[in-house]
Amino acid sequence: MTISAIKVTPRSILLGILLIPVNVYWMTIVEVKYYSLDGSCLPLFTQPVFILFLLILANLLHRNLRPDTALNQAELLTIYIMVAMSCTFAGHDTMQNMFGAIVHPFWFATAENEWQNLFWHYIPRWLTVTDQQTLKGFYEGESSIYLAQNLLYWIRPLIFWGIFFLVMVFAMLCINTLIRKRWTEQEKLAYPIIQLPLGLSEDAGIKLLRNRIMWIGFGLAFIIGLINGIAYLNPAVPDIPYIKRTSVWDHIFTQRPWNALQGVRVSMYPFMIGLAFFLPLDLSFSCWFFFLLRYVERIIGYALGTRYFPALNDQASGAWIALFFIAVWVTRQHLIEVGKRILGLDTSLNDTDEPMPYRWAVVGLIASFLILAIFTRLAGMQVWIAAIFFGLYFMLSFAITRVRAELGTPHEIYYVNPHDIMATAGGTRNFDPSSLTIVSLFYWFNRGYRNHPMPNQIEAFKIAESVGMPNRSLWLAMVVAIIVGIVATFWANLDVTFRNGAIAKAGGFKDWVGRESFNRLQRWLHNPSEPNLTKSGFMGLGGLLTLGMMFMRVRFLWWPFHPAGYALAISFAMDYFWFTFLAAWLIKLLIVRHGGLQTHRRLAPFFLGLILGDYVIGSIWSLIGTGLGVRTYKIFI
Repeated sequence: MTISAIKVTPRSILLGILLIPVNVYWMTIVEVKYYSLDGSCLPLFTQPVFILFLLILANLLHRNLRPDTALNQAELLTIYIMVAMSCTFAGHDTMQNMFGAIVHPFWFATAENEWQNLFWHYIPRWLTVTDQQTLKGFYEGESSIYLAQNLLYWIRPLIFWGIFFLVMVFAMLCINTLIRKRWTEQEKLAYPIIQLPLGLSEDAGIKLLRNRIMWIGFGLAFIIGLINGIAYLNPAVPDIPYIKRTSVWDHIFTQRPWNALQGVRVSMYPFMIGLAFFLPLDLSFSCWFFFLLRYVERIIGYALGTRYFPALNDQASGAWIALFFIAVWVTRQHLIEVGKRILGLDTSLNDTDEPMPYRWAVVGLIASFLILAIFTRLAGMQVWIAAIFFGLYFMLSFAITRVRAELGTPHEIYYVNPHDIMATAGGTRNFDPSSLTIVSLFYWFNRGYRNHPMPNQIEAFKIAESVGMPNRSLWLAMVVAIIVGIVATFWANLDVTFRNGAIAKAGGFKDWVGRESFNRLQRWLHNPSEPNLTKSGFMGLGGLLTLGMMFMRVRFLWWPFHPAGYALAISFAMDYFWFTFLAAWLIKLLIVRHGGLQTHRRLAPFFLGLILGDYVIGSIWSLIGTGLGVRTYKIFI
């Protein structure tokens, strides 16, 4: 491929700009109104893969007519990256949550909950909407954001929240710039999530689409989704069982302590079997092993009747913080060389091929943190509390990014977040009410971390490195995608919500997130707590176990447990997928042991086909549901 063929071209950026609003609105419709597909909840987003698939099919047709003007792999991947980047704003665990969270206390305040007297006066009015008529349209629907009396009330808070999130995302870009070379070029981490976009776009799609083994996997997943989708609309048609989470023993284990097993569900999602196939064997083994061990702990806790044990959420918090320190430790020598480069000292490290020069990245990072400090102080948060909050947030972000780069697993860590860690370790009594209120207002971007922007950024840079795209041109495309994605997310959410009503016809997160956040704030203010030493001890235990497993992993080649598997399995991430990880681990183990690496490589397209087929049929059902105005089958949950 020539140098000109691997450039980020203006037309690819333009196509990305045009497709971002389409993708964002589609995602908003299916996740907010119909609460279906849940494409942003998965480590590999559904909609961008489907859009890439359609682009490739259209491009192949165009290639037959005008081969000189067809899109090349670099252009296809640029578009994919830009569309995927928009999902990090429009998805479940970022700005989609924001709209309901920031107005919730002003619509749901009652005489009984006393929110008006309890914390209204701590909420900055420039960050929310308080007009009751506008909120009526937002929550009850049958209205429009295009009415001046509605739009004017939303402009100011959206500008400030847009700047806030843009600064956070830019800080992530700066961090990823500083670590990219180490993780991507020196350590050569696996980045399993990018295998399908890379394989699908290779030779403009020709290579993978001509692979018969891929089409077998595609057809299997597609047919399963097709049959189950028809059965969903017509219950007279029998479905294929055990694809989604299914209880197999709730009726068996009914007595204590065995009823602790009632939360265990089995599933056989085709797409997740496909994704898990590309994970290292030790990680996939660790994920399902520690998930089952988690329930052994629960059985022991039920038998003993203890109040806190096994304190899984606290173990998980400690484990993820430990993963941050592990990630920093393995990157330490590179960061020292980065420091030398910034200070002008002698070093062999070159930053000419980085998304931005290291000095700019550090200056950008410092400026971002200063802006966040000013923002939070103006909002009413004490600086030292803001430092702890964002310190924890970026520590978790860094750890998640490392796990994604190395292992590519789902990372829904619902119960691991800065506010819960701070409340447990520091006690809410030691934080002022104003700061606690702002922490609650921030809940929308640290609830679940499923569509977190930071891992998607570094995966984009890995894609660029894999095909020889220049990082700085891609960085520009990503910045454009971020800005367009934020604006499109604002528009789509307000349009859909005012039409349908957040608590009328919408089935998404517009109510849940606010309820979770401010009900907890109410408890904090009514019943201030002291530091919980017992739960803090379990945090420490989780951290020590993670560090210990990392030590054993480095020291002994035979050590079978991966510390990230422990962190993932004791948090919420594995509840949906543990059985698919078990199935994928067993399949891969048998293939490698009896067929070798050559058989593994030959069969890899089959598992890419499982992902693609499931994503395509899932996307088709969501489009059918949108067109017919009904809820249809979704491939996940």
